[in-house]
Amino acid sequence: MPAPIIELRDVSKHFGEGDTRVDALRSVSLSVAPGEVIALLGPSGSGKTTLLNVIGCILEPSSGWVRLDDEVIYDGKMLRRDLRRLRLEKIGFIFQFHNLLPFLDATDNVAVAMELAGKSDRDARRAAGELLDYLEVGRRGAAFPAKLSGGEAQRVAIARALANKPRIILADEPTAALDSKRAGIVMDLLRKLAAEQQTAIVVVTHDEKIFDRFDRIHHLRDGQIDPAASSST
Repeated sequence: MPAPIIELRDVSKHFGEGDTRVDALRSVSLSVAPGEVIALLGPSGSGKTTLLNVIGCILEPSSGWVRLDDEVIYDGKMLRRDLRRLRLEKIGFIFQFHNLLPFLDATDNVAVAMELAGKSDRDARRAAGELLDYLEVGRRGAAFPAKLSGGEAQRVAIARALANKPRIILADEPTAALDSKRAGIVMDLLRKLAAEQQTAIVVVTHDEKIFDRFDRIHHLRDGQIDPAASSST
């Protein structure tokens, strides 16, 4: 078996201290292999988004061990100093709402992520066009977000997440704003990306219509993964 791209051991995260302390994650262990697409399910407050933010290096754990793409990021303390660069190079984020910049067309919304990583404007725009073509929305490259359908905007957002060829994609409710057909298309695209690019994909969702698109489903309750409720699909 290939080494996991995402690996967490006994990760905990709390907010506050004393009487105001809230334990958002409690001794969570999780691994995601190359090419694997997994789901995180659970009620509000169960720790799903906190776990996604820990994997995305947006939140620092309170304790535990985290390795991303063969690099130990956290071992009792944060070991990587430049987390912005890590996120830019290794992690792509997709959200429920596409969060595209309204004053940039689809091509430039994708290209800007590459420019932040150091690509020239010309190279970034060429690569952005190729990504949009790959996601079958290239013909809409000159359209501004307000002129895109919900499904088109989400594909552009996926292209932006893929701009710097990340090894990890983290998606928070990526299909919640889409109908069944468009939700299926988006998830099929994510599965295609995982298989072809050997990316590890973690999706937080409540969307029952896409449950059959996951390799594994993990249920969180009170900051812990419930092994009895988790399953392979």
